[in-house]
Amino acid sequence: MTRTITPRLRTLVLLFIAVTGALLAGAGPASAHAALTGSDPAQGVVVPKAPDQVSLTFSENVSMNDNSLRVLDPKGKRVDLRKPTNLSGTTYAVQLKSGLGKGTYTVAYQVVSADSHPVAGAYTFSVGAPSKTVASVGAQDAGGGVVGWLYGFGRYMSYAGYIVLVGGAAFVLACWQRGSGVRAMQRLVVGGWLTLTAATLWLLLLRGSYTTSGSLGDIFDLNLLGQVLQTKPGAALVSRLLLLAAAALFIAVLFGAYDKREEEEKRDLTFGLAIGGTVVAAGLAASWAMAEHASTGLQPGIAMPVDVIHLLAVATWLGGLTALLVALYRAPADTPVDSTAVQRFSRVAFGSVLALVATGIYQSWRQLGSWSAFTDTTYGQLLLVKIGLVALLVGIASVSRRWTGRLAATAVTETEKETGEEAAAGEEAEAEEAEAQHEKETVKASVAVQEAPAKASKAAKSGASGVPGKGASAGADSGDDAPERAAQLARQQAAMDTARQKRVRDADPNRFGLRRSVLAEAGVAVVLLAVTTVLTQTEPGRTEQDAKAATAASSSSSASSDSSSGALTLDMSFDTGGKDGKGVVRVDLDPATVGSNEMHVYVQRPNGRAFDIPEVKVAFTLAAKKIGPLPVAPDHITTGHWAANGVQIPMAGDWTVAVTVRTSDIDQTTVSKSAQIG
Repeated sequence: MTRTITPRLRTLVLLFIAVTGALLAGAGPASAHAALTGSDPAQGVVVPKAPDQVSLTFSENVSMNDNSLRVLDPKGKRVDLRKPTNLSGTTYAVQLKSGLGKGTYTVAYQVVSADSHPVAGAYTFSVGAPSKTVASVGAQDAGGGVVGWLYGFGRYMSYAGYIVLVGGAAFVLACWQRGSGVRAMQRLVVGGWLTLTAATLWLLLLRGSYTTSGSLGDIFDLNLLGQVLQTKPGAALVSRLLLLAAAALFIAVLFGAYDKREEEEKRDLTFGLAIGGTVVAAGLAASWAMAEHASTGLQPGIAMPVDVIHLLAVATWLGGLTALLVALYRAPADTPVDSTAVQRFSRVAFGSVLALVATGIYQSWRQLGSWSAFTDTTYGQLLLVKIGLVALLVGIASVSRRWTGRLAATAVTETEKETGEEAAAGEEAEAEEAEAQHEKETVKASVAVQEAPAKASKAAKSGASGVPGKGASAGADSGDDAPERAAQLARQQAAMDTARQKRVRDADPNRFGLRRSVLAEAGVAVVLLAVTTVLTQTEPGRTEQDAKAATAASSSSSASSDSSSGALTLDMSFDTGGKDGKGVVRVDLDPATVGSNEMHVYVQRPNGRAFDIPEVKVAFTLAAKKIGPLPVAPDHITTGHWAANGVQIPMAGDWTVAVTVRTSDIDQTTVSKSAQIG
């Protein structure tokens, strides 16, 4: 039996390592979830004089420290005043030193997005005219390199441990309660707990280096670890460890007191274990939901509970599948997994798949936002692969259901056959026993009569020889060896019976077919889990498209500012936080000079389509001369288009153009940019 199982399990392990390595090897810094959607000064722009500050706008809130936003002069010297501040919403700025000269300046940023992933990058702008620069910002390895790979592997193992722990325990409680006494099932669930605990500690140690330097030497830096514990991801990892302590108590009861109870007593304890186990499993799932995708973006109040349900469904299905595979291959011959347990799991798995599909559809809509994101973004392409793997898994599961039905039908037939055979055998055994007893008594009486003279003669000779008790001593020695010999024969017989039961069980074509199909399901599940792990580290399609639209708008703005017509175009991304609250507002000012100007305001969705909002207001401020804000209320012309004539600019200077956008009765925001007018 071992010779048949070992190659298959070895193949599964090799598949796991190969897929994990191939997928996680590509998880680098580009997998960050917050994207830079705007900057002031913009990338590559040439401004006439040095700005007072540099501001960056991201697609979601980020965490910063004193080294998160750096500005370097052409000689590579840092010229910012550190201590970045949050201007408004998702816009952050750092003040610059005064008296900066002409040349090309480098802006480097390294932050942590709200969903726990590091974001790093750099760009340049010039004052007066472009120049050579020796500024170096390094490779921006936050989230990448060896530490990034190790962190991704730790995430995979944490998901795998959670799935095996929760799914294995659920399989025992809901489908196969006799499995609580099976050593292989105990090792599986305890192994899941150990894997999740070790992976959580591993992630906690790696977290500081993963989000900052990316250096292996910083893994055991206690200062970094202290900073991690003060962040949302650090709190989530610590809470996961606390919940794992409760899970250890649950496992001890499940495989200890629960296993020793009688069947009637187990029914009462099952309900309590089911409630407690569900609470612990949901809490563990929430440790992911509270710190990753679900906690940011659209509808986090709905997304986090949905994410918890999604993880529970995945664990119940794939973890139960793993437990069933172990039961089919490793269960002892005297406690085989029966067709009833397999049928129960089939129903549980079907319900889990329904929950998985429902929550997956919501998550896909939330993270993609449009059909084009399926093919135009990395997240969408990975999601298509995941959907294909789930479909393949469901297809193989349908084959397993057919084998389950055949196994159940065979079990019913064999039970009826055995019942009839047992009744006939019982009657025949009673007759044979009576006849054997009669023959035994007859033979015993005959032997006693024949042996009487011989025993008397032997006793006489023994007394005459003067060695009394010798025969008795020999008989006693023979009697002492008998129990040990009988025990040895009993062990041999038990081993032979067990081997025979295994041969009979393994010869069942229905059970063999079920084992093959479940093994195939497990192989696909390994690949599916690897794809899912990479998916959680990939920038959502909605965010990627917003970043592309903002980059295109910024390029258009730079081109418009450099044109010889004298007109000025400013593009600003906004997010009011409400429904349909994201977009880009464009301000065109012509001829952008002192005196009367014509102004047009355009509002577009991130995908570039124009749309109407309740109100748009514009204000001009010249802070250097303490002029303004000068309000302008443009008139609505058509969908997404407002205009105003005769906009007066009293003097030339570096004006701040602020646009207030209101998308509902309560949702509004103000975005601004500086521009040289006149």
